[in-house]
Amino acid sequence: MPILGVLNPVAFSLGPIEVRWYGIIIASAVVIATYLSVSEGKKRGIAEDNIYDLILWGLPVAIICARVYYVIFEWGYYSQNLSQIYRIWDGGIAIYGGLIGAVIVLVTLCKKRGFSSWLMLDVAAPTVIMAQGIGRWGNFMNQEAHGRVTTLSFLQGLHLPDFIIKQMNIAGTYYQPTFLYESVWDLTGFVLLMLLRHREHLFKRGEVFFAYVIWYSFGRFFIEGMRTDSLMLGPLRVSQWLSVILFFGAVVWLVMRRYWRPLDSWYLDGTDETYHK
Repeated sequence: MPILGVLNPVAFSLGPIEVRWYGIIIASAVVIATYLSVSEGKKRGIAEDNIYDLILWGLPVAIICARVYYVIFEWGYYSQNLSQIYRIWDGGIAIYGGLIGAVIVLVTLCKKRGFSSWLMLDVAAPTVIMAQGIGRWGNFMNQEAHGRVTTLSFLQGLHLPDFIIKQMNIAGTYYQPTFLYESVWDLTGFVLLMLLRHREHLFKRGEVFFAYVIWYSFGRFFIEGMRTDSLMLGPLRVSQWLSVILFFGAVVWLVMRRYWRPLDSWYLDGTDETYHK
């Protein structure tokens, strides 16, 4: 049972149905991200129907892939608790799995509609990292995605609000608020991308997305190392290995596109009739 002062993960109940803060927070993040993507898409010449279709198809696929990814790497538990596999509202999704699923849907949709998948990725990238930053507060409500054991004095030394410190007390033990570290990192990345994205001749098509991958994977590597609930693979956690691959892959790809394809369109050019990749 939660100790006194810990926030209830259930926001309210509708008869036998419990509506959890986790779902409310994730849904709110998606709504905000959709609004910002539609607004930016209009400026870049992308019809809002394309954004809505991406959300309509991409969101359920992303959720399924995020859950599958999580279950695969926690199969030791779920193999003994098969009835828990579908209980996504209790938490337990892996953002990397969700991103993989969403990118697959995005690329497929763009190819069918005949416009640049790189441009769509650029439009979506800042809002995705914003949604990730907001979504971490769903983990906070579920008291998950935390770090190693720490002390009350350490948390107080971070000058955290009292409600965060209380929520980091799980069964009488205090833990590092790694959800907060990642949320701050993600939202900082969102602000930077929003401030820089409209600078003239700064980003070519696809480079806003690469900047997002570089920023997110760099921070995720170190924050993931603080957590205790992730699968190890050799000396590092699985998500740390993936962060390393994504970080260096994005850097190399960005350099290759910038210097080997100098005629690529600038992000601010928006859509055109000759660049459909």
